[in-house]
Amino acid sequence: MAEFLAHYNYWAAIVLAMIGLFAVIARGNLIKKLIGLSLFQTAVFLLFITIGKITGATAPIVGAGFTLYSNPLPHVLILTAIVVSVSTLAVGLALTVAIRRAYGSTEEDEIQHKDRVPERE
Repeated sequence: MAEFLAHYNYWAAIVLAMIGLFAVIARGNLIKKLIGLSLFQTAVFLLFITIGKITGATAPIVGAGFTLYSNPLPHVLILTAIVVSVSTLAVGLALTVAIRRAYGSTEEDEIQHKDRVPERE
């Protein structure tokens, strides 16, 4: 049990990823799908940050007495990924607004039904 609790951050990433994946697959509302996508991305961020941290290590500054260093590359990559994530969410929300204006709904089933049934003038 202690070994299970020692890696709680990995379990948190797995749970977040599964909740996000479920929201993307099982929900029909476009806003809920975007929230699920954000949760999934957050899980990936957490996993990368967890992998990049070494217990007892210092910043990569060469000096006397320092033998174990943490790699800053995962943290830098996550900063870039966060910017891409926010941009993706903004584009998704803008598309959802445009879909809502065009179809009057954000539910996938209703949008697909309106696409199949031709409008009568």
